[in-house]
Amino acid sequence: MDNRKTDRRTIYTINVIKDAFLELIDKEPYSKINVAKLCRKAEITRSTFYLHFDNLTDVLNVVLDDALLFTNESDEIPTIEKKPALNSFEENESLIPACQRVADSPKYRNLLMDPSLNDYIIGRIIAHEKPKVIPAIQKRTGFSKSEAEALFVYSIHGSFAINKKHHFVKDKSWYHELQLLNQFTSAGYDIFKGA
Repeated sequence: MDNRKTDRRTIYTINVIKDAFLELIDKEPYSKINVAKLCRKAEITRSTFYLHFDNLTDVLNVVLDDALLFTNESDEIPTIEKKPALNSFEENESLIPACQRVADSPKYRNLLMDPSLNDYIIGRIIAHEKPKVIPAIQKRTGFSKSEAEALFVYSIHGSFAINKKHHFVKDKSWYHELQLLNQFTSAGYDIFKGA
């Protein structure tokens, strides 16, 4: 989807399309959805769909951006804490990786639980977060860019797996495992920094 003029009617139509897409994802996997089904569900014509999106992947990307709270608001490099306390995650969601922030909204859970989309979603997270997180890892560890990227990719895959295990529901067990993983990763950073 490109940056077309967004008046109220356009925003309304885009939201109708996204909502219909999410309703379909609740009933069937992404691989079974097509533009015709989406248009029927949204009660729009194919030409209306193509006024706003080039294809179904464009809709998926916009919905994922909404789900993962992707914004371009800040180019600030995050600080990777040594030992974040459990309550610091509960009080400051910005410390939580992208695939974990989505747990606040149940409407996206079936999308994120679709096994056919896991690699695609993880790839979107990596592409979005990499420019900010890689330099933070480098600063903390002294790693080269490629070493920091390898660690980042590993941690995103692990984070996504833990979230999927919990069905993207934030409960005490989820926060505990999040804290455990972050302490494990932090200890690894410290070992490499000291080496």
